[in-house]
Amino acid sequence: MPLQFHHALEGMEIWSASSDGFSFVISHASRAGPGLHGRPGFIASWRPLYQNRSAIRIAGSPFDKFADAETACNSMLEHLTKAGTA
Repeated sequence: MPLQFHHALEGMEIWSASSDGFSFVISHASRAGPGLHGRPGFIASWRPLYQNRSAIRIAGSPFDKFADAETACNSMLEHLTKAGTA
């Protein structure tokens, strides 16, 4: 089942979803303006849900489109669950 992202923070472009013991976050960065600053695009990351560990950026980030970041998160979830990491 695909991840269902929801808007996580009022006033910021950050979305989150969780499944099978993993947390995924997509954030939008820009060079200027409100919100996160950095290389423009959608940054996707994941971490184990029940462990106090840093997030790991998903390869390919930042993505040009939200849908591309969402697809990358779903692919990573599939890889993690098939690898028995969950």
